Amino acid sequence: MKLLSSLAAALFCCTRLMAGDPVYPAKAIPDSMQQNAHLVKRFEEITQTISGPREVNVVTRYVLTVLDQEGADATMLVRSYSKQVDVRSISGALYDADGKLIKKLKQSDIKDLSVDGDGSLMTDTRYKVHRFYHNIYPYTVEYEVEERLHNTYNLRSWMPQAKKDCTVESSRFTVVTPADYQLRYLASGVGDKPAVNEKGKLVYTWEVKNVPALADEPYSKEFVELSANVLISPSAFKIDDYEGNGATWEGLGKFGYTINAGRDELPDNIKQKVHELIAGQSSKAQQIQTLYKWLQQNYRYISIQLGIGGLQTFDAKTVAAKGYGDCKALSNYMMALLKEAGIKSYCAWVKAGDGEKYLNEKFPDDDFNHVILCVPDKDTTWLECTSGTLPAGYLGGFTSDRAVLLLTEEGGKLVHTPAMGMQDNRQVRTVNAVMQDNGNLKVSSVTLRSGEEQEDLHHILHVLSKDKQLEVMRKSLDLSSYDVGKYECREKPALVPEIEEQLDLSCNAYATVTGKRIFVVPNILNRSIRKLDADSNRVSDLVLKYAFMHTDSVTITVPEGYRAEALPAPVALQTKFGSYSAVATMKGNTITYIRKLQRKAGTFPKTDYNEFAKFYTTIYRADRNRMVLVKQE
Repeated sequence: MKLLSSLAAALFCCTRLMAGDPVYPAKAIPDSMQQNAHLVKRFEEITQTISGPREVNVVTRYVLTVLDQEGADATMLVRSYSKQVDVRSISGALYDADGKLIKKLKQSDIKDLSVDGDGSLMTDTRYKVHRFYHNIYPYTVEYEVEERLHNTYNLRSWMPQAKKDCTVESSRFTVVTPADYQLRYLASGVGDKPAVNEKGKLVYTWEVKNVPALADEPYSKEFVELSANVLISPSAFKIDDYEGNGATWEGLGKFGYTINAGRDELPDNIKQKVHELIAGQSSKAQQIQTLYKWLQQNYRYISIQLGIGGLQTFDAKTVAAKGYGDCKALSNYMMALLKEAGIKSYCAWVKAGDGEKYLNEKFPDDDFNHVILCVPDKDTTWLECTSGTLPAGYLGGFTSDRAVLLLTEEGGKLVHTPAMGMQDNRQVRTVNAVMQDNGNLKVSSVTLRSGEEQEDLHHILHVLSKDKQLEVMRKSLDLSSYDVGKYECREKPALVPEIEEQLDLSCNAYATVTGKRIFVVPNILNRSIRKLDADSNRVSDLVLKYAFMHTDSVTITVPEGYRAEALPAPVALQTKFGSYSAVATMKGNTITYIRKLQRKAGTFPKTDYNEFAKFYTTIYRADRNRMVLVKQE
């Protein structure tokens, strides 16, 4: 779908300029605008003028003051251009801390770059890139950019504060349209002012002033939900030779279906291959699995951003010939394979990303960046066609549990991908350990991870070498000194995939020996890494994005002659967010430790945060409770 390049991500605070060499001394910034900030947007003015169905002019002016090195990278100017967008002019200037001009931008300083050619990306988009490299802080940069859009599909929206650590002194967004143009917008966190009729045109204006930095709050809503913004989306639009209407999800999906219709025709040899592959298979589920596995084994993913804004797919014959495609091309190709097998499926637009689930379902808008495939049925099957390793029917945290837009003949249908529950996202660990009287520990553990709990490890196993895998595993251990004797992982393909990890360790001086006593933490491998401070000034509601459960069963054989002098008190917590229990016992020379953590998913009011922080902090401390063994006389 839409290009998500590192260059595009670098530009977040766009864009005022030289009306008589303005002066922006850093000392004029109020203390409130510097608090918790690395960057201050001093001024911004964006004017978007819609003159016709393929004529939109955008002039962006902005001034940024960089307070320290952490704010410097965000001053890079990046503007993409293609047959859909022209960058007509760029000007800029650099000022010192006192607001004195250091340098004006020369056109020769602007780089013209393409980011394709690395084997994973094909695009007809290029980039105008510039940055004032300066390392005496604070300093100020100023830019003005004029762009011409040749369509009304990709209208610009406004987010004056696009990072939590960027404060905003002043930002204004103006949209000018013909008097009969129906502008669709959604204003969040900013006053909604009606349009003003000026000389036969409608003028919409929004403005914010003195916006402070947002605190980095754990388990918060997504940034777009917290920051003031105005979302602009088209009603009737034109792009290339296509027309559409985005006022409804049905109309938006109809456009997506139309621009890709007829591109699912397979060559004869692939049609024959489909029937060879599914010969003798009467089960629809088995046929889907067989064809999906064949796709994974024979085709690879390459990001392709060619044609109509990266929205139109390569046709199935091209994918068959080349052996690769992007998300939309591979999904379309898989749809064609299933069609040949007599199985109906639909491509679906999705906003993909781990934890990036927010989509305003009441405001139709193409805020999507990825395509997956849906095979509707009593038990609907979802396919991630860009993955060469996921089992059929499994989406994972990248695209699960969110609204997606099905592209059908009748139009778009907003539906939800499935959410995995606590029983799907499990980590079950069994640890057997033997302790010597000097405190050294021999550990043998088997850990079974499933669902979202195995995804990080799944990725590591498929992209990193064995040595790198071992390096990542070592960083995850909360142990001071140890040697690894064995580390092996075995994947267990299933509708909810599992990975079994076997780990043998020799832990040096794990327990503390003092005279005739040994102090030992029975929780060896699964200690919570996070305790949370109370926060009575929290802004965001508490968001727990997915449910999971952990179970640890630990046995530690200790030297003969020791008894338990002090055991940690059992811990049992039952809250609206989940539950936790930990119990340590000793019988003979064997310590048994059982730990269970279950955490729910959901959104809770911000007033619940301190209770949640107490829950997590209690877990953090309980995971580190020690028991005392004493040698019998």
